[in-house]
Amino acid sequence: MTKQLILASSSPRRQELLQQVHIPFSLRKQNFDESLITETDPRKKVEQLAWNKGKDVPIEDGEVILSSDTVVSYQGQIFEKPNSEEEARAMMEAMSGDVHEVMTGVYIRSKEKAVLFTETTEVEFWDINEEDLGWYVKTQDPYDKAGAYGIQSLGAMFVKRINGDYYTVMGLPISRVVQELKEFSISPVPTK
Repeated sequence: MTKQLILASSSPRRQELLQQVHIPFSLRKQNFDESLITETDPRKKVEQLAWNKGKDVPIEDGEVILSSDTVVSYQGQIFEKPNSEEEARAMMEAMSGDVHEVMTGVYIRSKEKAVLFTETTEVEFWDINEEDLGWYVKTQDPYDKAGAYGIQSLGAMFVKRINGDYYTVMGLPISRVVQELKEFSISPVPTK
């Protein structure tokens, strides 16, 4: 029996990635308060966030819930979404010319079973000069993204190289998600 995928995320990037691989889905809002998670270990935190977001969403027979969260970690410190220019600047200055980790936790559940996993990608930044940084923090790009940048948007200009899955950095390790969804009887649907 084919199942119906429910995405418990308002992230346009996650929606785009599922559309890219032709997996049909519906959206269902989750209302989990992320501030309740005070974990400081990046991997544990991202898994707790993904799990709680997925558990928060009601599920019907024949449905599969997909929830996800992404954190940026530099030298063991979690960089959340910045709330100000100063926060965005501090994050970008810290990561400038160095390597940080991006972790995306994914929770998939049906009424019968569940899986929770995390993918990690290392990202190295170029040295960011003051002129580029000053311009960047004046844009809207840093403010809805963990670590103050998106690899798929303006933040791409700072990325020197990655070691791991690009889509993990974007917010959903889509190839692993597709493999895991097959275990829940969900596969890409061919288009005509």
